[in-house]
Amino acid sequence: MKNRTLVISDIHGCYDEFVDLLSVIKFAPAEDKLILLGDYCDRGFKSKNVIEMIMNLHKEWNAVVLRGNHDQMFIDWFINKNEIAAFDFLQNGGLQTIESYCGLNWFEDKNFEMGLSKAREFIQNHYKHHIDFLKILPVYHETDEFIFVHAGLNPFYENWKEQPFDDFLWLRDIFINNMTQVNKTVVFGHTPTIHMQETEDVWFGDGKIGIDGGCCFGFQLNCLEISEEGYRTYFVESRSKRK
Repeated sequence: MKNRTLVISDIHGCYDEFVDLLSVIKFAPAEDKLILLGDYCDRGFKSKNVIEMIMNLHKEWNAVVLRGNHDQMFIDWFINKNEIAAFDFLQNGGLQTIESYCGLNWFEDKNFEMGLSKAREFIQNHYKHHIDFLKILPVYHETDEFIFVHAGLNPFYENWKEQPFDDFLWLRDIFINNMTQVNKTVVFGHTPTIHMQETEDVWFGDGKIGIDGGCCFGFQLNCLEISEEGYRTYFVESRSKRK
């Protein structure tokens, strides 16, 4: 089928599942529009591979790549070099991201702060282009019928584009539990759908579609297909679930 829009979110370092899912949906980059809703790193063990792949998809096939809160925490840890940024990053799966880039040998001397500094320096020397790419990612993508965003839209802003920057990356209940101020369907990730229903499948709400299947938590990686014929959903199970 031509003219498909394919939407995927919250890959979280689950590179193998991402590759599997693109195969399942028979992704045809010359014909399909791919939209990725953020959170490419942390928790899963192949963040570097995921980021490298999405950079190529963006460059070669003009895939829409949005920023997620975990991508922002990676940026903040890399740039700010302070204890708060490091704590937020590491408490949310950042150590797995570091491991994917340079292993954990930096931490063998038991001086954790020195290990972090050496890991950051290694990424600076070898993968700064990854950080530079994440830094320029937009936080939403709008079409005639849809708004695509990582976390959601704040219903208390009549003009959603004026909401705080962090709302695009972090909103949960205030967005999910209230009507939006827009006449377009909002497609989002960030909140695993199993928190909104009894399954990890794509969630269809009133003017909202949630697609985070919680792959990094052992559930599944979802894809929402949008075409003239309507919606269709696909998924692959987490490889940890298949073992």
